Amino acid sequence: MAPSVAPSAKSAFKASLPKRLLFPGHPTNDLPPLFASPTTPPELTAELYDFVALALRAFVNPWWTKISRYDKDFLPDITRILTHVIRELEARVLGADLAPLVFRDGPAIITQHYLDYRSAASKLSTSYAAGGALTLPVLFHNLQPHMAVTPDGDIDPEYMRQIVDHILKTCLPQEDYDPEPERYVIREIVLKIILKDVIPKITQPWFIQKSILDLLGQDDVVITKPGPSSPPAAWSFSFHTLIVVFLSAIQALSGACLAMINAYKQAVGTIKRVNQSPPRPQPTRRVSSPFPRPRSPTSVPIPTSPVSPSISMASSVSSWAASPDPPTSTIPFPDTAPNHYALPPLALVSEIFTTSARMASASITHTLSLLLIAFVPFLDRLLPYLLAQALSPKLLLTTTRSAKRSLFPNGYPAPPPLDPTPEEQAQMRARLLTYRGKSPWVETHILPLVLGSDPSETIAAALDPLTSRECNVHLVMLLLDRIIGTLFPELLGE
Repeated sequence: MAPSVAPSAKSAFKASLPKRLLFPGHPTNDLPPLFASPTTPPELTAELYDFVALALRAFVNPWWTKISRYDKDFLPDITRILTHVIRELEARVLGADLAPLVFRDGPAIITQHYLDYRSAASKLSTSYAAGGALTLPVLFHNLQPHMAVTPDGDIDPEYMRQIVDHILKTCLPQEDYDPEPERYVIREIVLKIILKDVIPKITQPWFIQKSILDLLGQDDVVITKPGPSSPPAAWSFSFHTLIVVFLSAIQALSGACLAMINAYKQAVGTIKRVNQSPPRPQPTRRVSSPFPRPRSPTSVPIPTSPVSPSISMASSVSSWAASPDPPTSTIPFPDTAPNHYALPPLALVSEIFTTSARMASASITHTLSLLLIAFVPFLDRLLPYLLAQALSPKLLLTTTRSAKRSLFPNGYPAPPPLDPTPEEQAQMRARLLTYRGKSPWVETHILPLVLGSDPSETIAAALDPLTSRECNVHLVMLLLDRIIGTLFPELLGE
């Protein structure tokens, strides 16, 4: 007779990786809560614990076992520190007003990036570039100097190290922040992920183009030549055909009516909930927006060769306390309300696709801006409401699962993917230039009005400011500074 297995051994066989690696002394298989909010879905907690366990097993356990082979408390201590950080970040995200970051500051930073890049590109091979001796990254760096970024796009690790250390000091209790070894390990792991893995990847022009293709659903599309078409079959009239056409038309009409009724009900319900929501509080600290209004309520035309001041002259997290001059725009701003949420995204789209260079697109943009201004009070409540609906635990759960599948496909780190060859990168750009959507009517009637007679040329001009890795590093650092400044406003100073 086979020996019976003890119940504790059976439970050990069924224990998950987080239970065995992060909580070896926990009495049950149920993991402790990771978030402070009681409404957090249990599957989100399980996925995040699994992700943390995989990351620690892959990046910490190999070298720690060489230092102390029998120490089983180091990884649980790191997990406890991460739990404090995650809960503090959760509280700050829930307590912060993210609408200005998403709808005002973020679009303003990207708009300024386009303005400064095109200004730097217009100075190449001129006396402004020392007779052509200065390169495009150097000219761009002169417009957007950042204390942590060199003209070659290198980031000072000490700058990021100080920011991460301040975040740990803010998030951790004093007894967990004082022990230097664990704090240094956490800090250096975060620095390695940010400076060696994330930023060098997302600033590559091909990665940005590939991400756009993924969003458009065109990354794996292979264009094939159409084969010889067969002649259309002769259509014969009959009573049966007439009945089929009549019933199909009724079905299509009823489906359209039902869709319109459903959309109307959802719109009415959304409007009621938005109108019942309390107005957004005004900021008590005076931190100037990087997208302030012009000094006059009239619109300011975009010059042919825009030369705009930098938004990062102070070049640090606290640089947002300074008030820069506004980027030029064709979007009119009311003199009494400088912080509207709908106008900066429209100004961003206008700058990306250079709508001021064509009469039809400039007229459309100006008309849209007037309509947005007319509905400003409602839009200032609608957009934060939609943002709150989008930033849900379901989104974080989907993101965590996608990251886990990408980084740990078999439970261990995947081999780093090879960068696409220059031919593959050129093919990505060509697919973007030839993308016209899925509706022939849009391609025939809408795109010529918005993008001009040659949409490929307009799309190419929209992609050019994102084709320099060195300039993209400045953009990423400014966005990162603004995000950290939103979640940790004490870094901005008083």
